Amino acid sequence: MNKEEFINELKKINIEITTKQLSDLNKFYQLLYQENQKYNLTSITEEKEVYLKHFYDSLTIVKSINLNNQYILDIGSGAGFPGLVLKIMFPNIKIDLLDATEKKCKFLKLVIDNLNLKEINIINTRAEEYAIHNRNKYDIVTSRAVAPLKHLLEYGIPMLKINGTFIALKSNLESELTNISNYYQKLGLKDESIINFSLPLENSKRSLYKITKIKETPSIYPRKYSQILKKNI
Repeated sequence: MNKEEFINELKKINIEITTKQLSDLNKFYQLLYQENQKYNLTSITEEKEVYLKHFYDSLTIVKSINLNNQYILDIGSGAGFPGLVLKIMFPNIKIDLLDATEKKCKFLKLVIDNLNLKEINIINTRAEEYAIHNRNKYDIVTSRAVAPLKHLLEYGIPMLKINGTFIALKSNLESELTNISNYYQKLGLKDESIINFSLPLENSKRSLYKITKIKETPSIYPRKYSQILKKNI
């Protein structure tokens, strides 16, 4: 996806990109390419691939929700997808980028400092540990290509406000939906929607999984990481 194709495809999902935003994404890409040669941030480094499979893909979240002044948590932000891209394109949101890997957090800070982004924070810890002291805090919790959906729900839902929205960006969602209804009941959730689509140009399958927290999550969740891995709710 070249930049002209990127701009045109964004228009199809009702995103008009400014010259400043396009410049910031270009700086982001240059830093990603540069730093990825020092340590592994992503296996996708070719510019056209980054614009399609990282930048555009991150922005497909708007198919599921309108972004405007919400407080958002991005679990497992990695090299900044979707969180950094969302902040560049929707500057009036407040967003926290959560990642357990120190080198990725250092890269996030490098980009934030270079782009002079405001109301964006980096949190270097595990999601289940952060959730213990940050319950009922966020309007939206999101995650892209990080962990199984069941794990993400247990990590993320406690941190949502009641009536807050959890959105997972997935490439193979169907296989993760088996026996998940117990999570809805135990975590206090109401199923909202699943949007299936294909990326433009190369037609990779994608899904947006959206669910709403409708009541307080019991304080026993999230469990310890070893318990989450060992046994379903």
